[in-house]
Amino acid sequence: MNHFYTAFHTDVGKKKKTNQDSLLLQGITDGSSETLLAVLCDGMGGISKGELASATVVRYFAEWFQLKYTERGSGWKDEEIEEQWKQLLNDANQKLLQYGAKEQMELGTTATAVMITSEGRYLICHVGDTRVYRMGQGMEQLTEDHTYIAREIKRGNMTPKQALTDTRRNVLLQCIGVDEYLEPQILFGEFNRNEELLICSDGFRHCVTEREIKKCLQSGISPSEETIKKKLKELVDLNMDRGETDNISAICIKLK
Repeated sequence: MNHFYTAFHTDVGKKKKTNQDSLLLQGITDGSSETLLAVLCDGMGGISKGELASATVVRYFAEWFQLKYTERGSGWKDEEIEEQWKQLLNDANQKLLQYGAKEQMELGTTATAVMITSEGRYLICHVGDTRVYRMGQGMEQLTEDHTYIAREIKRGNMTPKQALTDTRRNVLLQCIGVDEYLEPQILFGEFNRNEELLICSDGFRHCVTEREIKKCLQSGISPSEETIKKKLKELVDLNMDRGETDNISAICIKLK
């Protein structure tokens, strides 16, 4: 697209036979303005058919963007999109619950969607522990992890250091396809041409620090989709070199 640098990288990792992460990047042009939709869904590794769950949610977002959003383009209000996305996730959740009951299996996935305009406005819809970061002078985690340890840290019952080794660190409090409860986090905001948005699965950040991620992605090389993708691959490879066994995925977006 003319107004964005976009790059992604995904890897099955060292241990799993199937990549249960699903990604989406779609864009439209409306006059001089562009809108980009990025989605990353991380199928739950301990649940059968996690890749089917993540692909189903991605498909729901893709169809909404193609069939509904493009009809009105810039005519949408943020609050309208928020309601549409909440309904979309509820519909996908019911679909997976019904399929799981019929086939006697559980299907689960996180879901994080980011829609960005070429003016720098963004809207985020998030369920699970995939993260969205805004990187500029610092590195800010925009989304909350819907996990047991994140809740306990927030309540003051656990320190971040204790969370690193807690056996419950991968326990999700909510995701798509497992139970009826669903309360997506919705965020509105802006970023500028000196900043980047990074969407990454938990496998991308287990074995590298936020400081290492920021340093690698902002190491002074002139931005291009090729160089950003190369840097994402470097970080994925570093995770695997340090022993990460999960699927690893990331999407990086920067305004031109």
